This record gives sequence, C-alpha cells and structure tokens, in this order.
Amino acid sequence: MKNQQKKKKLIPFWRAVLEVGFIIFLFYSNLLMGEFTHSGLGNTKGFLWAVQNIITAANFIIAFVLALIGYFAFEFLRKRL
Repeated sequence: MKNQQKKKKLIPFWRAVLEVGFIIFLFYSNLLMGEFTHSGLGNTKGFLWAVQNIITAANFIIAFVLALIGYFAFEFLRKRL
C-alpha cells in the first residue's frame, strides 16, 4: 500500500522531467536547424561548430525557463479542460 502511494507521487515528477526535457530538445533542435538554414555558417564551418555555437549557458537558461513556462501552461490547460 505504501509503495503504491510513493509510486503515484513519483509519476507526475518524472512526467514533468520528460516534458521539460522534450521542450528543451525542441528548442535546441530549432537552434541547430537555424545554424544550417538561416545563417548558413553551419554549412561552411561544420556540424561540431554549430553545436558548440548553440550550447551556451544563456541558451540553456532560456530553454529551461521557457520549458517550465510551457510545462505549467499545458498543465493548467490539462486541468482546466
């Protein structure tokens, strides 16, 4: 009985981690595609340069904050609708 209660409390946490991680993945994939399509420098300087260019502390903070906002917005809509 106690194990089932603990399991039910962990499921929302892991779902939140998964959803926030997916939003961060989408953010970085969008930035990476921009390096190859918009600026064009990814085509000339290569894939590793593009990855190093987008993985910065500022981009991670932006991605994490927006992922949390997105997660809470969708949770609000799930409970509301």
